[in-house]
Amino acid sequence: MGKRVSRPWIVSDELWLLIEPLLPVPGPKLKPGRPRVPDRQALCGILFVLHTGIQWEYLPQELGFGSGMTCWRRLEAWNRAGVWDQLHVLLLAKLRAAKQIDWSRAVIDSSHVRAARRGPKAGRARSTVPDRAASTTSSSTARASRSPSR
Repeated sequence: MGKRVSRPWIVSDELWLLIEPLLPVPGPKLKPGRPRVPDRQALCGILFVLHTGIQWEYLPQELGFGSGMTCWRRLEAWNRAGVWDQLHVLLLAKLRAAKQIDWSRAVIDSSHVRAARRGPKAGRARSTVPDRAASTTSSSTARASRSPSR
């Protein structure tokens, strides 16, 4: 095996100090096996995959982030624990306090923001089809023959 490359820390020390308390404490190890990849390394692997767009299974082991499957599992566990939502709220609060949010570039997505009031109730949608379509499985015309007519 070749010499390991030093780990490129994608997550700064300052950011890691904010993220680490949000991560769930891992449960006790039930089976012997490989040691657990540290959370910071797994997070760097997750961010590397999401930033580069490579497939999880192609995450280079030489980078020291653990396997792609390990990073993917950690991403799923943290998603179930609500880490990303908590981190989003925390970072928004920090940016707001530092007056670093440019609200002129903000967009509200109606699929995520509930409407304050309901609009008028829409009437029943009218059909745009003039008549029922003809059946494609039966026909009122003469039955087709499989042999050419002579």
